[in-house]
Amino acid sequence: MNKLVITSATVVGKSQPLSAHDLARACNAEVDWVVQLVEVGIVNADGRQPEQWCFYSMDLQRALHARKLEHDFGASLDAVALILDLSQEVRRLKARLRTLGATE
Repeated sequence: MNKLVITSATVVGKSQPLSAHDLARACNAEVDWVVQLVEVGIVNADGRQPEQWCFYSMDLQRALHARKLEHDFGASLDAVALILDLSQEVRRLKARLRTLGATE
């Protein structure tokens, strides 16, 4: 049996940011979950109210990673925020070590 799969893509950037609703839909979540992501600092929101918020590709990446950590490990969003921040710091430090190793 052949299966038809329809895929669509949206470019996310400075000229085409995501709304809170778009981000929630991309993560298979509710807007309230996106509000919680902003509250714990997982993503940054441009705007005062959720209806005005704009999100960019880095926010989408962090939100998707947060959703996976939350689902796979049952982690709270506070724990997820810490995990994401520590992971980012490890990547930064590894890149710094590679740079220092290349100059020796």
